[in-house]
Amino acid sequence: MEGSSNMSDLATWLEEGYPQSVRTAYLILGNRLDAEDAVQEAFLRAWRFRDSLSKETSFKPWLYRVVVNTCNSKLRREIPHRDRRESDDDLGDAPAKDDMPSRLELGDMVTRALGELPPHLRVVIVLRYYADLSEREIAIAIGRKQGTVKSRLNEARRRLGQHPDLQPDGAEQENLKEISG
Repeated sequence: MEGSSNMSDLATWLEEGYPQSVRTAYLILGNRLDAEDAVQEAFLRAWRFRDSLSKETSFKPWLYRVVVNTCNSKLRREIPHRDRRESDDDLGDAPAKDDMPSRLELGDMVTRALGELPPHLRVVIVLRYYADLSEREIAIAIGRKQGTVKSRLNEARRRLGQHPDLQPDGAEQENLKEISG
């Protein structure tokens, strides 16, 4: 590759993957500054090892593998050894596909519930429902078997379904009863 080609490839990578990678890292790490730092580190690492990507390998799961590994490293090394940063950096500041006010409160509750999941469960939920990766792509991204991904998704969904913030209130329960007959 030529130097100018390398720069245009990097620009394309950043344009296409950076905002979604930051949001994914935010959902894994729970802090905007940590997420931005992790994604910058991950993109530099991905760029450095781009030649190891074979022609048959799908780019998206490979890139998410680098992002997830960088987030996991941060969770292991840096975050436990310092006080949690104040959470004044909410998800509302991150780029979003739609920003409907009616979904903000639910989004905050889901984000809190996600933050309470263990990292290995949080990662598969974020990659499946935010990054829209298939179970096979998630297996590639986290370096696990597809059966492990499936069981982690089931466990994470079960825990989220039981989370108190995500339980319907009395009026919603009555509506659900009427709907389900």
